[in-house]
Amino acid sequence: MFKYKTAIVTGGGSGIGKEVAKQLFQEGANVIINGRRENILKETVKEIDPSGNKVIYYAGDIGKKETSENIVKKANENFGSIDILINNTGKFKPTPFLEYGEEDFESYLDTIVKGTFFASQAVIPEMIKNGGGSIVNTGSMWAINPVEATPSSAYSAAMASRHALTKNLAIEFAKDNIRVNAVAPAVVETPIYNTFMSDEEVKEVLPTFNDLHPLQRNGLPEDIAKAILFFANEENSWITGVIMPVDGGASSRIR
Repeated sequence: MFKYKTAIVTGGGSGIGKEVAKQLFQEGANVIINGRRENILKETVKEIDPSGNKVIYYAGDIGKKETSENIVKKANENFGSIDILINNTGKFKPTPFLEYGEEDFESYLDTIVKGTFFASQAVIPEMIKNGGGSIVNTGSMWAINPVEATPSSAYSAAMASRHALTKNLAIEFAKDNIRVNAVAPAVVETPIYNTFMSDEEVKEVLPTFNDLHPLQRNGLPEDIAKAILFFANEENSWITGVIMPVDGGASSRIR
């Protein structure tokens, strides 16, 4: 499906990004993953592609413009072109609105908004040269419907910006045959919850969210990855500007 294609996956060291990289590799793509933690990226590359020939990494802060520029440079040096960009970076820590500090709020903007903006800005000229491409953004149900049990205004605002960028870029670059879409997951069982809960708390708390979804289970990384690959696949070349809930039905009902 993706033979001879090259994809960049930000936030590719774990969770949804790791699964996307894995599935892209299995479908024949060259993949470059990005994240801040080099040790995690090395482990992920070794796990997905022990040869290191088709999956490589670039460690760096995606909130900084030069990181995206360097990722593009490395992708071109190793694989010659860029066809797909998956903007998948994220940060999630439920926090009451009045408790956010300036630095904490800005960290959401850096990780999610700037990470999407600068990565897309670096990749789009390469896609234009190649005659087109596909950008898929990992958005969030929280940008559409807040969840009372998890106050997340900063996260929601940043993800809403990612949703807005999806539609804006889809319109602006449709003439260049660049498609831009997004998926909006609900609760997906990834290591992001371990950033603010212990392993024991994760095992206790996450199952309580199964009922949030009409399909009666939380999502898994592979659920989201399959939807992302659907949008990335050029067989679906008449789809752009879409923000698709992939949430077990959670956004379709009022609670």
